Amino acid sequence: MSDRIRTRSWWGWGNEEDALTSDQSEGLADALRHRFERDDLVVRPAPSLGDIAITPSRLTPPEPLRPLMSDDRRDRALHTYGRSYRDVVRGFGGDFSGAPDLVAHPAGESDVVAVLDWCTSAGIVVVPFGGGSSVVGGVEGGRQPEPWISLDLTSLSGVIEIDRTSRAARIEAGILGPGLEDQLRPHGLTLRHFPQSFEFSTLGGWLATRSGGHYATVRTHIDDFVESMRVVTPSGIAESARLPGSGAGPSPDRLFLGSEGILGVITEAWMRLADRPQWKSSAAVHFEDYTSAVDATRAVSQSGLDPTNCRLLDSTEAMLSAGVASGAHLLIVGFESADHPVDRPIERAVEIARDHGGTVPDAIAVTGPDDATAAAGRDGAVGAWRNAFIRAPYARDAMVAMSVIAETFETATTWDRFGDLHAAVTTEAQKGLADICGGGWITCRFTHVYPDGPAPYFSILAPARPGSEVAMWDEVKAAVSEVLSAQGATITHHHAVGRDHRPWYDRQRPDLFARALTAAKSTLDPAGILNPGVVIDPAQPAP
Repeated sequence: MSDRIRTRSWWGWGNEEDALTSDQSEGLADALRHRFERDDLVVRPAPSLGDIAITPSRLTPPEPLRPLMSDDRRDRALHTYGRSYRDVVRGFGGDFSGAPDLVAHPAGESDVVAVLDWCTSAGIVVVPFGGGSSVVGGVEGGRQPEPWISLDLTSLSGVIEIDRTSRAARIEAGILGPGLEDQLRPHGLTLRHFPQSFEFSTLGGWLATRSGGHYATVRTHIDDFVESMRVVTPSGIAESARLPGSGAGPSPDRLFLGSEGILGVITEAWMRLADRPQWKSSAAVHFEDYTSAVDATRAVSQSGLDPTNCRLLDSTEAMLSAGVASGAHLLIVGFESADHPVDRPIERAVEIARDHGGTVPDAIAVTGPDDATAAAGRDGAVGAWRNAFIRAPYARDAMVAMSVIAETFETATTWDRFGDLHAAVTTEAQKGLADICGGGWITCRFTHVYPDGPAPYFSILAPARPGSEVAMWDEVKAAVSEVLSAQGATITHHHAVGRDHRPWYDRQRPDLFARALTAAKSTLDPAGILNPGVVIDPAQPAP
């Protein structure tokens, strides 16, 4: 990673310096004009911080807390939204009417306690904020009229303790992905959790949203890496015992994993680590028939090989993201190990894929610790897909500037239901895009696979009417979400619930569980100040 200075974008994804250049944006616009057969796509200039309106803060913190609090214009703008399509459209349009009144920057856990104590006594809403990469309305406190504070945890960014014998570390929750790996690298260790938002998300955010990461099989979610957690709630501190496993009643960690900041603020966790991989292998398998490609992916996922990477891209996704111009569907398979070569597993996986009609036009990449060609796996279709994957959010922001809807729907279902789900989502999305946007296209890839089912990730692109992007996005979002619900698929596999997925999550989870969760919130957050409206309805303050 370059050492050059980067500036976090206050309205869009990532760093300002890494956004598409004017020439790149115009090139993208030309391609979309051709694809949509429209010549009215105009790339508008990015907003200026000086031109947006932010109302004065309504809060005056007590004297001891003032050093932690910021009412800086840029700071408040950056913390107003997450980074979903809806968020970026509003930020690009200069709508910061729901900006936090203050941004709190605690330097340690005691500061978190102090902030929660004040806000509980004063009835001030608090929204925990890690990297702010939520794409489901999870960090947006401005949807209610009350004053609110964005609690930025990124100063809690240390690896406090490393247990090399047990291969685990005690880590502060505000650490960003790159900082975490930088602190583990000298010890030859890695968490090996790389969501697309890796550079701009925190350990606490991953835990609070049950993030999905690098591994496409077996250890797919951050849940699988947790030994114990420490959480500050308005009612006190909850810390689970650090154990490799336990059957002692319901898991305390499971209560807070995925709770999205409604029960407490995660301040640190003991995490299971791994030795850094030394041997890697990867292959790109092409298929002419999509059903055969799906069957091959299922066979690999059920083989017991447990590949690190096992992602299936349909032909359009393969063309757009991996440069596969032949019209083939693309299965990307990869293995890695810190202990032994992985040439045999990749050969067997490719053999399974070939048994289902797959072909491998490029050489299988196999590298070891002393291999000078260790970067070979980043060439060809595999490397092209990886680079496009990392850069996709920046391209999305460029499309916002030209009033193009770019949205994703990620879910999971069982293998026996995938065919019906894929057909239903594709049909409804194409119909919705035609009716709402006048056209567009939809693609599908598997981000993770399990022996009992895949996690499909649908992406759509469509032209929108300038000024109506959010309303049109809402219609498309609702239409596809209704299909997911009707098909019995989950409303989210790894993006969390937030506020945007609430209607469908409410149908998915049992009502009795919702009542139990509400009771837990009433116990841990009796004043109902923590991230109200996320996951469950705001609890009524205790009398």
